[in-house]
Amino acid sequence: MIYWFLHRFADSWSLITAFDSITLRALLAVTTSLAFSMAFGERVIARLRSLKFGQAVRGDGPQTHLVKTGTPTMGGILILISILFSTLLWSNLSNPYIWILMAVMLIFGAVGWADDWLKIKHKSPDGLSARKKYFWLSVGSFGAAIALYLIARAQPDPATQTAMIDLLVPVFKDLYIPLSAIPYGIGFILLTYLVINGSSNAVNLTDGLDGLAILPVVFVATGLGIFCYLTGDVRFADYLNLDHVPYTSELVIVCAAMVGAGLGFLWFNAHPAEVFMGDVGALSLGAMLGTIAVMTRQELAFAIMGGLFVAEAVSVMLQVGSYKLRGKRVFKMAPLHHHFEEHGWKETQVVTRFWIISIMLVVIGLMTIKLR
Repeated sequence: MIYWFLHRFADSWSLITAFDSITLRALLAVTTSLAFSMAFGERVIARLRSLKFGQAVRGDGPQTHLVKTGTPTMGGILILISILFSTLLWSNLSNPYIWILMAVMLIFGAVGWADDWLKIKHKSPDGLSARKKYFWLSVGSFGAAIALYLIARAQPDPATQTAMIDLLVPVFKDLYIPLSAIPYGIGFILLTYLVINGSSNAVNLTDGLDGLAILPVVFVATGLGIFCYLTGDVRFADYLNLDHVPYTSELVIVCAAMVGAGLGFLWFNAHPAEVFMGDVGALSLGAMLGTIAVMTRQELAFAIMGGLFVAEAVSVMLQVGSYKLRGKRVFKMAPLHHHFEEHGWKETQVVTRFWIISIMLVVIGLMTIKLR
C-alpha cells in the first residue's frame, strides 16, 4: 500500500525509488510486524482472557501440562494481523503471489479459528470434526494449487512455464521431476495440495510446548525468504544455477513479516507461556510456509529445512499406524516432543534442543543452493 502510494510521486522525488529495494522493504516489514505484535500483544492477551478463551488441555497428555489449562489461546490472531498489516504496507500488491498467500493465510486461519472456538465453547480438546476440518483445509490447498498452476500456464515463455511447474531436486544439477509432462497439471496440483496441507498439519502438531513451534517457523521462513530472493533475481538465479521464477522476489516481504510477527509473539509465548497461538495460528503459518516452498519450487529443500515439523507429523502417523496394526506403540507418547518429556526431559530442554535441531536443518537446506 505504501509502496504503491509512494510510487505515485516517484517522478517528483527520486529518493522514493529506494523503496524498489527488496532488502529495504523486507527490513521495514520485519520491523513493522515485530513492533505491531509487541505493541498489541498485551491487549490481545487481556482481551482473550476477558472472553475466557482458555486452552483445554488433553487429558491423555503429560500430566505436567494440566497447569496450562485456562491459558489464553487463539493468540495466532495477533500473528496473522501483524503479517497482513506489514505485507499490505510494504509489498507490491500487483504481484499475484502476494494475494494467493494472503488468501491461504485467511482460509486456513478461519478453519483454525473455528476449530479453536469449538474447543473453547465445549471446554474440550476436540474441535471441528476431522471430516469438516479436512474438507475445508483441502478447499484451501486445492484452490491455491489451481491458482498457481493457472499463473504458470499463463506465462508466454514455455521455459518459464516449465520452471514454475517442474519439481527441482536439490544437490543434483539440472535434475527435475517433470510435473509439467503430466496432463492438465494433475501432478503439480496434487503435489501442491500435499505440501500445503501436510505442512499446515505438521506445524499444528508441533505446537504443543511453550515456544516450540513459533521459532522454527521463524527459522524456516528466513530460509525460504533467502530462496525467494535468489530465485526471484535473474542474476543470482543464473549464477547459482537456479531456475528464475517470476514473482518470487516479492515474497521476501511476506517472509520478513512472518519473522517479525513470530518473534513478537514469542515474547509472550516463551515459557511459561502467557498465550498460545492455537490452530488459528499454527494451521495458517504452516500452510503459508508450504505455499512459499511451492512458489519457489523448493519443496524438497523445504522438507529438509522443516524437518522438525516432518518428524513430529511422522511420529504421529507411526504411532497411530502401529497401534492399529499391531496393538503396540512406537513412542511413549506422540507427537515426538511428548515422547521426550515422558523420557524425563524438562519442557524447556525439549524446546531448546528442538530449536537447535531446527537451525541445523535450515542451514543444511540452504547448503543445497551451492551443492549442485
